[in-house]
Amino acid sequence: MNLVYRAALPALLSILVAGSAGAQTVLVGRVVGVHDGDTITVLSADQVQHKIRLAGIDAPELGQPWGQNARRTLSGLVFGQQVEVLTSKRDRYQREVGKVLRAGKDINLAVLDAGMAWWYREYAKEQAPSDRAAYARAEADAAGDQRGFWADRDPVPPWEWRRAKRRESTEPR
Repeated sequence: MNLVYRAALPALLSILVAGSAGAQTVLVGRVVGVHDGDTITVLSADQVQHKIRLAGIDAPELGQPWGQNARRTLSGLVFGQQVEVLTSKRDRYQREVGKVLRAGKDINLAVLDAGMAWWYREYAKEQAPSDRAAYARAEADAAGDQRGFWADRDPVPPWEWRRAKRRESTEPR
């Protein structure tokens, strides 16, 4: 091996490894489970199940109003269907967090548009600028048209509902 190449190889490898740290993985598979309005299970071609948390949205929890409706909405969009998942991270529960596409359609955005999830602004910086704009617009349109839970006078975001549940569980009885 040429001395110039041998000297440059470690530097090149470190650049490639550093550049791939935030790279997106594309997972292709069939949706075999819908846990709630923002979590699915995808079975890949190699028969591995992947728990996927839909990025950029937060749907009502199953125990709160609209939680079952959100689950049914997501199920109607993807259950039994072939999807692509663009993912680059895992959450604290080790679920892969990603954007789910079915036939090129952004399913995360479709759930927002149906009024069955909030745009999860806390993670907006992780989204592409075009997705941030589209998700904000979809949430505003759903609220303005009173679709889904926006038909309620004062829907409770899931992060507030979870916080209240945690407080209840730590209060003395």
